[in-house]
Amino acid sequence: MTTARFELGTDGPSRILVGVDGSETSLRAGAYAAGLARRQGSKLIVLYVKPVPPGPIQAPEAVVAIEQSQDQIAAELRATLEGNAARLGLDAELVVRGGNPYAELLALAEERKVDAIVVGASAQAGHRLVGSLASKLVRHATWPVTVVP
Repeated sequence: MTTARFELGTDGPSRILVGVDGSETSLRAGAYAAGLARRQGSKLIVLYVKPVPPGPIQAPEAVVAIEQSQDQIAAELRATLEGNAARLGLDAELVVRGGNPYAELLALAEERKVDAIVVGASAQAGHRLVGSLASKLVRHATWPVTVVP
């Protein structure tokens, strides 16, 4: 009779990607992903995508205001992540990009060879009709996707 050998390591994800945008649901997704990463001993990669306005903006001051707002969100996310990661003993980083959140999540997931993606559910009513980032990821991504309400 042979005895099974003890296996060091984990069967869970080694790299978890979470998309955050500063909304309440995305911050819950971030907290869930951080807890999962802490329990699994995984690297946590937090992605904030600065959305590109859908059409041309006529007023230059509006562009500046939008960019300042996005930079402020990124700075707040960085401060929160750095403070909590150290306290929890997490290996975590914030990646900030501009563009389409769906495309950037997929691109970063591929680049970093993540094992799982976590996002928050959309709170916008219109997304029930045309689809949300979360529903697109669930339908088309090749990684396990967790959607946090």
